[in-house]
Amino acid sequence: MSLPQVETRILFFTGKGGVGKTSLSCATGLALAEAGRRVLIVSTDPASNLDEVLGATLSQVPTAIPGAPGLFALNIDPEAAARDYRERMVGPYRGILPAAAIASMEEQFSGACTVEIAAFDEFAKLLGDPAATAEFDHVIFDTAPTGHTLRLLTLPSAWTEFIASSTGGASCLGPLAGLEKQKALYAATVAQLADPKATTLVLVSRPERSALREAERTRGELAELGVSNLRLALNGVFTAASPGDAIADAMTERGRDALATMPAGLASLPRSDTPFLPRGTVGLDALRAMGQAGAAHPPGFEPMPRIHLPGGLEALVAEIAASGHGVVMTMGKGGVGKTSVAAAIATALARLGHKVTLSTTDPAAHVQDAVEGKVAGLTVTRIDPEREVADYRDEVLAKAGGTLDMAGRAMLEEDLRSPCTEEIAVFRAFSRTVDEGRDRFVILDTAPTGHTILLLDAAEAYHREVLRTQAEMPEAVRSLLPRLRDRDFTKTIIVTLAEATPVHEAERLQDDLARAGITPFAWVINQSLLASGTRDPLLTQRGTYEVPFIERVAANPSSRTALIPWTA
Repeated sequence: MSLPQVETRILFFTGKGGVGKTSLSCATGLALAEAGRRVLIVSTDPASNLDEVLGATLSQVPTAIPGAPGLFALNIDPEAAARDYRERMVGPYRGILPAAAIASMEEQFSGACTVEIAAFDEFAKLLGDPAATAEFDHVIFDTAPTGHTLRLLTLPSAWTEFIASSTGGASCLGPLAGLEKQKALYAATVAQLADPKATTLVLVSRPERSALREAERTRGELAELGVSNLRLALNGVFTAASPGDAIADAMTERGRDALATMPAGLASLPRSDTPFLPRGTVGLDALRAMGQAGAAHPPGFEPMPRIHLPGGLEALVAEIAASGHGVVMTMGKGGVGKTSVAAAIATALARLGHKVTLSTTDPAAHVQDAVEGKVAGLTVTRIDPEREVADYRDEVLAKAGGTLDMAGRAMLEEDLRSPCTEEIAVFRAFSRTVDEGRDRFVILDTAPTGHTILLLDAAEAYHREVLRTQAEMPEAVRSLLPRLRDRDFTKTIIVTLAEATPVHEAERLQDDLARAGITPFAWVINQSLLASGTRDPLLTQRGTYEVPFIERVAANPSSRTALIPWTA
């Protein structure tokens, strides 16, 4: 089957950015509506393109979708919800604390964890209150909460005075202080998620190793929480129409290899395979095509459109090399090719005669494999996030844990499992590697977000963090922050694909960095089929689909643009 089988009233679609959560959730909802059901689709994604996919202007109340009787949709705005939380936490202190302290507090509540918990509050009103969606046969949520958020909300200690006393410095936990009144609603929501008769959770992935690893990580987290009714939805499954096209053959083989090495936990789940669609998934006709058993190959080759394409990495590498030393950071969402771009830049600099260190913090990245053979002058290292987090956690628990009761310690331990904590711990390790950039090039695959940079740079924010955790800020971190803002020393490169979701998320990343005073040196559009030279009928159609996204990135006035073709 090409769409997930639906046997419950509630469905959640979750997966890493760009795998097709929105298109699959909409296609499933449309199929149910055309089978005579009343269906509500809800998006909690800050960068939601639900309006674009369904061809309707949506708000925070159910809106009927033109051309699809029985289908309704709404957009939850988690950013707006997060702003409300932020004001609820910070508002009482305005006019009392100095302006710098207020700004620092606002930054504490601007991270991903705050946005996610705020979004959870919004969709809990829909999921935990049966009356809110009583008129619908099915409710489909596009984007589900992470295991961290669910663990946080199921901890009994989340509702103790420990939270109320921690709001000054707990960037991940602070929002919960304002949610005591929501306790019963949250309990009902979490219970609904874990009820296999009520809820199905669909893990969306592409037939790619990185996406499958992310789906397996999510499966493990949810299994720990007792969420057992899981399904795997593979999106974008491609098979060449006929052998002989190098790009199409390589893409087919890559998908087969990824599925052959799929983690056992994922392989055991019920699975649907949705075929590769060349023209994107915008509009009801495209969504209906997703529900067909297989994608029809077009009758023949259509030449790619001729547009001016950005150049490759050569010009960027030459400009970087002219400085003689410094740091290059590749950033972007998972699956866009940060590791391969970082390795390509590092290799090119080394072959120009420079001393280069290539390092990564991505636990799933095989950065050494991305380097072809041994390259003189190139050293490959790895920052181990698990070890860094363990060291940081031990340090915090040793200094702060002894003064807490059992409930408070459990809460602190969960706080230390959050994405924000991992980023702060890894950021400290960055300082040791970046320091090498004084006399060589350091290429870092996966860099800290603007939120983390601001969090650690704000003296008042860090002071409260120290009071809460008793941790220490290494001097190397203090010297690192000005370097990240120095465009002569550090060059930040945003990596994306020529597709809607990766470009939208990359633009959000650029905004995040701008708050930290960082302007990207360049954008790199990776794996372009338009520039690949393929003559496969489906892939040439997809190449044409890339055009507006390439033009959008190239029009960015604040940075350079490079484009890398999809290669066999």
